[in-house]
Amino acid sequence: MKKVLFIDRDGTIIQEPPVDFQVDSLEKLAFLPKAISNLRKIAEESDYELVMVTNQDGLGTESFPEDTFWPAHNKMMQTLEGENILFAQVHIDRSFEHENAPTRKPRTGMLTAYFDESKYDLKNSFVLGDRHTDIQLAINLGAKAIYMGENAVADEALQNATVLETNDWDVIYEFLRLPERKATVERNTKETQILVELNLDGKGKSNIETGLGFFDHMLDQLAKHSGADLTVKVQGDLHIDEHHTIEDTALALGEAYWKALGDKKGITRYGYFLLPMDEALVHAAIDFSGRNWMVWDAKFNREKIGEMPTEMFFHFFKSFTDTAKCNLNIKADADNEHHKIEAIFKAFAKAIKMAVKRDIKDLDNLPSTKGVL
Repeated sequence: MKKVLFIDRDGTIIQEPPVDFQVDSLEKLAFLPKAISNLRKIAEESDYELVMVTNQDGLGTESFPEDTFWPAHNKMMQTLEGENILFAQVHIDRSFEHENAPTRKPRTGMLTAYFDESKYDLKNSFVLGDRHTDIQLAINLGAKAIYMGENAVADEALQNATVLETNDWDVIYEFLRLPERKATVERNTKETQILVELNLDGKGKSNIETGLGFFDHMLDQLAKHSGADLTVKVQGDLHIDEHHTIEDTALALGEAYWKALGDKKGITRYGYFLLPMDEALVHAAIDFSGRNWMVWDAKFNREKIGEMPTEMFFHFFKSFTDTAKCNLNIKADADNEHHKIEAIFKAFAKAIKMAVKRDIKDLDNLPSTKGVL
Protein backbone atom coordinates (compact mmCIF):
# COMPACT_ATOMS: atom_id res chain seq x y z
CA MET A 1 0.00 0.00 0.00
CA LYS A 2 1.12 3.52 -0.76
CA LYS A 3 1.63 6.21 1.83
CA VAL A 4 0.54 9.63 0.62
CA LEU A 5 1.75 13.13 1.39
CA PHE A 6 -1.20 15.41 0.63
CA ILE A 7 0.29 18.89 0.18
CA ASP A 8 -1.49 22.23 0.12
CA ARG A 9 -0.24 24.79 -2.41
CA ASP A 10 -0.61 28.44 -1.33
CA GLY A 11 1.11 29.20 1.96
CA THR A 12 2.77 25.78 1.96
CA ILE A 13 4.82 25.46 -1.24
CA ILE A 14 4.45 28.99 -2.54
CA GLN A 15 3.74 32.25 -0.78
CA GLU A 16 0.12 33.32 -0.48
CA PRO A 17 -0.51 37.00 -1.34
CA PRO A 18 -1.72 38.75 1.82
CA VAL A 19 -4.45 40.92 0.25
CA ASP A 20 -6.41 38.98 -2.39
CA PHE A 21 -4.94 35.50 -1.62
CA GLN A 22 -4.66 34.80 -5.35
CA VAL A 23 -1.49 33.87 -7.22
CA ASP A 24 -2.83 35.29 -10.47
CA SER A 25 0.36 36.50 -12.14
CA LEU A 26 3.95 35.42 -12.58
CA GLU A 27 5.02 38.41 -10.49
CA LYS A 28 3.18 36.96 -7.50
CA LEU A 29 4.80 33.53 -7.81
CA ALA A 30 7.36 33.01 -5.04
CA PHE A 31 8.39 29.76 -3.37
CA LEU A 32 8.59 29.49 0.40
CA PRO A 33 12.15 29.29 1.78
CA LYS A 34 13.67 25.82 1.43
CA ALA A 35 10.46 24.33 0.01
CA ILE A 36 12.04 23.18 -3.27
CA SER A 37 15.20 21.69 -1.79
CA ASN A 38 13.34 19.72 0.86
CA LEU A 39 10.53 18.61 -1.43
CA ARG A 40 13.19 17.20 -3.72
CA LYS A 41 14.76 15.23 -0.87
CA ILE A 42 11.35 13.96 0.23
CA ALA A 43 10.55 12.91 -3.35
CA GLU A 44 13.88 11.15 -3.87
CA GLU A 45 14.52 9.65 -0.44
CA SER A 46 11.08 8.66 0.86
CA ASP A 47 8.33 6.36 -0.35
CA TYR A 48 5.50 8.91 -0.08
CA GLU A 49 3.32 9.53 -3.12
CA LEU A 50 3.02 13.30 -3.54
CA VAL A 51 -0.49 14.67 -4.09
CA MET A 52 -1.37 18.37 -4.28
CA VAL A 53 -4.73 19.43 -2.84
CA THR A 54 -5.72 23.09 -3.10
CA ASN A 55 -8.79 25.31 -2.85
CA GLN A 56 -8.82 28.08 -5.46
CA ASP A 57 -11.87 30.21 -4.65
CA GLY A 58 -13.98 30.91 -7.72
CA LEU A 59 -11.45 29.71 -10.27
CA GLY A 60 -12.98 30.22 -13.69
CA THR A 61 -15.29 33.02 -12.58
CA GLU A 62 -14.95 36.78 -13.03
CA SER A 63 -13.30 37.03 -9.61
CA PHE A 64 -10.53 34.62 -10.66
CA PRO A 65 -10.29 34.10 -14.44
CA GLU A 66 -8.52 30.95 -15.54
CA ASP A 67 -6.15 32.80 -17.86
CA THR A 68 -4.65 34.54 -14.80
CA PHE A 69 -4.28 31.31 -12.84
CA TRP A 70 -2.66 28.82 -15.17
CA PRO A 71 0.52 30.68 -16.21
CA ALA A 72 1.75 30.96 -12.60
CA HIS A 73 0.53 27.47 -11.69
CA ASN A 74 2.16 25.87 -14.72
CA LYS A 75 5.41 27.73 -14.07
CA MET A 76 5.38 26.43 -10.50
CA MET A 77 4.81 22.85 -11.65
CA GLN A 78 7.54 23.11 -14.31
CA THR A 79 9.99 24.42 -11.72
CA LEU A 80 9.17 21.56 -9.36
CA GLU A 81 9.40 18.94 -12.11
CA GLY A 82 12.80 20.34 -13.06
CA GLU A 83 13.93 19.49 -9.53
CA ASN A 84 12.56 15.92 -9.79
CA ILE A 85 9.51 16.77 -7.66
CA LEU A 86 6.68 14.91 -9.36
CA PHE A 87 3.09 14.96 -8.14
CA ALA A 88 1.03 11.85 -8.84
CA GLN A 89 -2.12 13.97 -8.83
CA VAL A 90 -3.11 17.63 -8.52
CA HIS A 91 -6.60 18.19 -7.10
CA ILE A 92 -8.00 21.72 -7.45
CA ASP A 93 -11.37 22.75 -6.02
CA ARG A 94 -12.87 25.81 -7.71
CA SER A 95 -15.81 26.51 -5.39
CA PHE A 96 -16.37 29.38 -2.98
CA GLU A 97 -16.40 28.65 0.75
CA HIS A 98 -20.08 29.59 1.16
CA GLU A 99 -21.11 26.94 -1.38
CA ASN A 100 -20.09 24.12 0.99
CA ALA A 101 -19.12 21.95 -1.96
CA PRO A 102 -18.27 18.30 -1.12
CA THR A 103 -15.03 18.69 -3.06
CA ARG A 104 -13.76 21.67 -1.07
CA LYS A 105 -11.21 21.09 1.68
CA PRO A 106 -11.60 19.89 4.34
CA ARG A 107 -14.23 17.70 2.66
CA THR A 108 -12.96 14.70 0.77
CA GLY A 109 -15.05 14.72 -2.41
CA MET A 110 -11.95 15.11 -4.62
CA LEU A 111 -10.11 12.37 -2.76
CA THR A 112 -12.45 9.38 -2.66
CA ALA A 113 -10.00 7.19 -4.59
CA TYR A 114 -7.59 7.28 -1.65
CA PHE A 115 -10.05 5.45 0.60
CA ASP A 116 -9.21 2.23 -1.26
CA GLU A 117 -7.47 0.31 1.54
CA SER A 118 -5.96 -2.14 -0.94
CA LYS A 119 -3.96 0.68 -2.53
CA TYR A 120 -3.44 3.41 0.06
CA ASP A 121 -2.25 3.47 3.65
CA LEU A 122 -4.03 6.57 4.96
CA LYS A 123 -3.25 5.76 8.59
CA ASN A 124 0.44 6.38 7.87
CA SER A 125 -0.13 9.25 5.45
CA PHE A 126 0.06 12.99 6.13
CA VAL A 127 -1.69 16.19 5.15
CA LEU A 128 0.68 19.17 5.02
CA GLY A 129 -0.80 22.64 5.02
CA ASP A 130 -0.98 26.07 6.60
CA ARG A 131 -4.65 26.22 7.59
CA HIS A 132 -6.77 24.49 10.18
CA THR A 133 -8.85 23.12 7.31
CA ASP A 134 -5.80 21.11 6.27
CA ILE A 135 -5.71 19.55 9.72
CA GLN A 136 -9.42 18.80 9.50
CA LEU A 137 -8.81 17.20 6.11
CA ALA A 138 -6.29 14.89 7.76
CA ILE A 139 -8.93 13.92 10.32
CA ASN A 140 -11.51 13.31 7.60
CA LEU A 141 -9.07 11.12 5.68
CA GLY A 142 -7.93 9.20 8.74
CA ALA A 143 -4.41 10.54 8.23
CA LYS A 144 -2.14 12.75 10.35
CA ALA A 145 -1.44 16.46 9.97
CA ILE A 146 1.69 18.57 9.64
CA TYR A 147 0.75 22.17 10.33
CA MET A 148 2.71 25.04 8.81
CA GLY A 149 1.59 27.94 10.95
CA GLU A 150 2.78 30.58 13.37
CA ASN A 151 -0.23 30.26 15.68
CA ALA A 152 -0.36 27.14 17.80
CA VAL A 153 -3.34 24.86 17.26
CA ALA A 154 -5.69 25.37 20.21
CA ASP A 155 -8.63 23.12 19.32
CA GLU A 156 -8.13 19.78 21.09
CA ALA A 157 -9.34 17.60 18.22
CA LEU A 158 -7.11 19.42 15.72
CA GLN A 159 -4.21 19.35 18.16
CA ASN A 160 -4.52 15.59 18.62
CA ALA A 161 -4.38 15.08 14.85
CA THR A 162 -1.32 17.31 14.46
CA VAL A 163 1.99 15.52 14.78
CA LEU A 164 4.18 18.50 13.89
CA GLU A 165 3.86 22.29 13.95
CA THR A 166 6.58 24.24 12.15
CA ASN A 167 7.27 26.83 9.47
CA ASP A 168 10.63 25.27 8.65
CA TRP A 169 10.82 22.95 5.64
CA ASP A 170 14.07 21.49 7.03
CA VAL A 171 12.14 20.28 10.07
CA ILE A 172 9.40 18.81 7.88
CA TYR A 173 11.94 16.87 5.82
CA GLU A 174 13.65 15.50 8.91
CA PHE A 175 10.34 14.45 10.43
CA LEU A 176 9.27 12.58 7.30
CA ARG A 177 12.69 11.08 6.70
CA LEU A 178 13.19 9.68 10.18
CA PRO A 179 11.21 6.50 10.87
CA GLU A 180 8.76 6.58 13.75
CA ARG A 181 10.03 5.12 17.00
CA LYS A 182 7.13 3.82 19.03
CA ALA A 183 6.61 0.78 21.21
CA THR A 184 3.80 -0.77 23.20
CA VAL A 185 4.51 -3.25 25.98
CA GLU A 186 1.94 -5.18 27.97
CA ARG A 187 3.23 -7.05 30.99
CA ASN A 188 0.71 -9.18 32.87
CA THR A 189 1.55 -11.32 35.88
CA LYS A 190 -0.37 -12.52 38.92
CA GLU A 191 0.96 -9.45 40.72
CA THR A 192 0.64 -6.64 38.17
CA GLN A 193 -1.04 -5.75 34.88
CA ILE A 194 0.93 -3.07 33.06
CA LEU A 195 0.56 -1.18 29.80
CA VAL A 196 3.35 1.07 28.53
CA GLU A 197 3.07 3.11 25.33
CA LEU A 198 6.17 5.05 24.29
CA ASN A 199 6.88 7.48 21.46
CA LEU A 200 10.52 8.52 21.60
CA ASP A 201 9.93 11.42 19.23
CA GLY A 202 6.87 12.90 20.88
CA LYS A 203 6.15 16.19 22.61
CA GLY A 204 6.74 15.24 26.25
CA LYS A 205 3.12 14.35 26.92
CA SER A 206 2.33 11.86 29.66
CA ASN A 207 -0.63 9.87 30.92
CA ILE A 208 0.49 8.05 34.05
CA GLU A 209 -1.62 5.96 36.44
CA THR A 210 0.39 3.62 38.68
CA GLY A 211 -1.61 3.99 41.89
CA LEU A 212 1.37 5.74 43.52
CA GLY A 213 1.13 9.51 43.33
CA PHE A 214 4.81 10.30 43.74
CA PHE A 215 5.80 7.59 41.27
CA ASP A 216 3.36 9.12 38.75
CA HIS A 217 5.04 12.48 39.32
CA MET A 218 8.49 11.05 38.60
CA LEU A 219 7.34 9.34 35.39
CA ASP A 220 5.75 12.63 34.32
CA GLN A 221 9.20 14.19 34.74
CA LEU A 222 10.73 11.45 32.59
CA ALA A 223 8.32 12.16 29.74
CA LYS A 224 8.51 15.94 29.98
CA HIS A 225 12.29 16.27 30.09
CA SER A 226 13.10 13.49 27.61
CA GLY A 227 10.60 14.79 25.06
CA ALA A 228 8.94 11.39 24.79
CA ASP A 229 5.22 10.74 24.88
CA LEU A 230 4.59 8.20 27.61
CA THR A 231 1.51 6.34 28.77
CA VAL A 232 1.78 4.04 31.78
CA LYS A 233 -1.26 2.21 33.20
CA VAL A 234 -0.71 -0.10 36.17
CA GLN A 235 -2.98 -2.34 38.21
CA GLY A 236 -0.73 -3.65 40.97
CA ASP A 237 -1.00 -5.50 44.26
CA LEU A 238 -0.64 -2.36 46.35
CA HIS A 239 -2.64 -4.03 49.11
CA ILE A 240 0.55 -6.04 49.70
CA ASP A 241 3.17 -3.34 49.10
CA GLU A 242 4.68 -1.13 46.41
CA HIS A 243 7.51 -3.41 45.30
CA HIS A 244 5.90 -5.27 42.41
CA THR A 245 4.26 -2.15 40.98
CA ILE A 246 7.53 -0.22 40.82
CA GLU A 247 9.74 -3.09 39.70
CA ASP A 248 7.41 -4.38 36.99
CA THR A 249 6.77 -0.88 35.67
CA ALA A 250 10.52 -0.37 35.31
CA LEU A 251 10.87 -3.70 33.50
CA ALA A 252 8.05 -2.84 31.07
CA LEU A 253 9.40 0.68 30.55
CA GLY A 254 12.90 -0.58 29.81
CA GLU A 255 11.52 -3.09 27.34
CA ALA A 256 9.60 -0.31 25.60
CA TYR A 257 12.82 1.69 25.15
CA TRP A 258 14.58 -1.40 23.83
CA LYS A 259 11.86 -1.99 21.25
CA ALA A 260 11.44 1.65 20.25
CA LEU A 261 15.16 2.10 19.58
CA GLY A 262 15.05 -0.71 17.04
CA ASP A 263 18.36 -1.26 15.22
CA LYS A 264 19.80 1.93 16.85
CA LYS A 265 21.22 3.16 13.56
CA GLY A 266 21.92 6.88 13.55
CA ILE A 267 21.46 7.40 17.29
CA THR A 268 23.97 9.20 19.49
CA ARG A 269 23.97 6.15 21.80
CA TYR A 270 25.61 7.98 24.73
CA GLY A 271 23.87 10.59 26.85
CA TYR A 272 25.02 12.49 29.91
CA PHE A 273 23.69 15.39 31.91
CA LEU A 274 24.67 17.43 34.96
CA LEU A 275 21.54 18.84 36.57
CA PRO A 276 21.12 21.23 39.50
CA MET A 277 17.88 21.54 41.45
CA ASP A 278 18.12 23.99 44.33
CA GLU A 279 20.85 22.51 46.54
CA ALA A 280 20.85 19.17 44.68
CA LEU A 281 23.39 18.25 42.00
CA VAL A 282 22.98 15.08 39.94
CA HIS A 283 25.20 13.42 37.37
CA ALA A 284 23.46 10.97 35.01
CA ALA A 285 25.06 9.10 32.13
CA ILE A 286 23.57 6.39 29.92
CA ASP A 287 24.81 4.13 27.14
CA PHE A 288 22.33 2.09 25.10
CA SER A 289 25.04 -0.47 24.56
CA GLY A 290 23.00 -3.67 24.46
CA ARG A 291 24.46 -4.62 27.86
CA ASN A 292 22.94 -3.90 31.25
CA TRP A 293 24.99 -2.34 34.04
CA MET A 294 24.10 -0.04 36.89
CA VAL A 295 26.25 2.26 39.03
CA TRP A 296 24.37 4.05 41.81
CA ASP A 297 25.78 6.63 44.19
CA ALA A 298 22.80 8.14 45.97
CA LYS A 299 21.83 7.67 49.61
CA PHE A 300 18.43 8.37 51.13
CA ASN A 301 17.70 8.79 54.82
CA ARG A 302 13.91 8.86 54.69
CA GLU A 303 11.94 5.63 54.44
CA LYS A 304 9.45 7.02 51.92
CA ILE A 305 8.82 10.02 49.71
CA GLY A 306 5.10 10.21 49.26
CA GLU A 307 3.97 6.59 48.91
CA MET A 308 7.22 5.46 47.27
CA PRO A 309 9.81 3.62 49.40
CA THR A 310 13.24 5.16 48.89
CA GLU A 311 14.81 1.69 48.79
CA MET A 312 12.93 1.19 45.50
CA PHE A 313 14.67 4.07 43.74
CA PHE A 314 17.79 2.03 42.99
CA HIS A 315 15.62 -0.98 42.20
CA PHE A 316 13.61 0.99 39.62
CA PHE A 317 16.69 2.12 37.68
CA LYS A 318 18.38 -1.29 37.95
CA SER A 319 15.27 -3.01 36.57
CA PHE A 320 15.12 -0.46 33.75
CA THR A 321 18.70 -1.22 32.71
CA ASP A 322 17.97 -4.96 32.73
CA THR A 323 15.33 -4.75 29.99
CA ALA A 324 16.52 -1.61 28.17
CA LYS A 325 19.94 -3.30 27.99
CA CYS A 326 21.81 -0.14 28.82
CA ASN A 327 24.55 1.11 31.12
CA LEU A 328 23.41 3.73 33.62
CA ASN A 329 25.56 5.72 36.01
CA ILE A 330 23.91 8.02 38.56
CA LYS A 331 25.48 10.12 41.27
CA ALA A 332 23.52 12.54 43.45
CA ASP A 333 24.34 14.99 46.24
CA ALA A 334 21.61 16.88 48.08
CA ASP A 335 20.24 17.72 51.51
CA ASN A 336 16.57 17.53 50.55
CA GLU A 337 15.42 14.00 49.72
CA HIS A 338 12.60 15.13 47.43
CA HIS A 339 14.97 17.37 45.47
CA LYS A 340 17.45 14.53 45.20
CA ILE A 341 15.18 11.97 43.57
CA GLU A 342 13.36 14.49 41.37
CA ALA A 343 16.69 15.79 40.10
CA ILE A 344 17.74 12.20 39.41
CA PHE A 345 14.68 11.54 37.26
CA LYS A 346 15.14 14.83 35.40
CA ALA A 347 18.84 14.20 34.74
CA PHE A 348 18.02 10.62 33.68
CA ALA A 349 15.46 12.01 31.21
CA LYS A 350 17.88 14.58 29.79
CA ALA A 351 20.58 11.93 29.35
CA ILE A 352 18.12 9.71 27.49
CA LYS A 353 17.09 12.60 25.25
CA MET A 354 20.71 13.07 24.20
CA ALA A 355 21.38 9.37 23.73
CA VAL A 356 18.38 8.61 21.50
CA LYS A 357 18.81 11.67 19.25
CA ARG A 358 19.38 10.74 15.62
CA ASP A 359 21.67 12.29 13.02
CA ILE A 360 19.70 12.48 9.78
CA LYS A 361 22.94 12.57 7.79
CA ASP A 362 24.15 9.35 9.39
CA LEU A 363 21.07 7.11 9.53
CA ASP A 364 22.88 4.06 8.19
CA ASN A 365 25.62 4.24 10.79
CA LEU A 366 25.59 2.01 13.85
CA PRO A 367 27.51 3.74 16.67
CA SER A 368 29.73 0.77 17.43
CA THR A 369 32.94 -0.68 15.98
CA LYS A 370 31.58 -4.14 16.76
CA GLY A 371 28.87 -3.78 14.16
CA VAL A 372 26.11 -4.71 16.62
CA LEU A 373 24.48 -3.19 19.69
